Amino acid sequence: MSAALGAAPVRDLAAAATTASRAVGPVLATATAATGLMAGLFFAFDVAVMPGLAAGDDRTFVTAMQHINASILNPVFGAVFVGALAVPAVGTWLLHRSGQRAATLWTAVATLLYLAALVLTSAVNVPLNDRLAAAGDPAAVTDLAAVRAAFEPTWTTSNIARTVLCTAAAVALTRALLLHRRPGAR
Repeated sequence: MSAALGAAPVRDLAAAATTASRAVGPVLATATAATGLMAGLFFAFDVAVMPGLAAGDDRTFVTAMQHINASILNPVFGAVFVGALAVPAVGTWLLHRSGQRAATLWTAVATLLYLAALVLTSAVNVPLNDRLAAAGDPAAVTDLAAVRAAFEPTWTTSNIARTVLCTAAAVALTRALLLHRRPGAR
């Protein structure tokens, strides 16, 4: 009877590992997509939005950025923004449980890279966005050039760093996905 009792936990562990292994592919694909979406969003700001706004006057710049910053706070953005951290973290755990060491390492690296982008966002971009919003209606601001100068260079530089971090995270997740799909890769 004790052998039967001892065998059940072993089967349960094997079943759990198999379930975790089956979930890894879709989790990694979702993590890669979410991280890629964030990298793409930041990249679009780097190559189109900020250069386009840089060519405009101070009132246009401040007004547009205030509207963009308010508009981006929506459930779809929130789900991708948070999901790009949560899903790779789950993927790291699942890969670890299924014994895929190399893919686990790449997914953990991706999670840390995206976490660094979140920290940068929280420490630099969000406070700048908040200060820009606090400036109030651009029609009532007496020195729009000063408001813009206090925002634009730091925000733009920080955004480039976020792009690099998210792109590197997406590349790391792609590597993990490829390793996961390769038979015998542990």
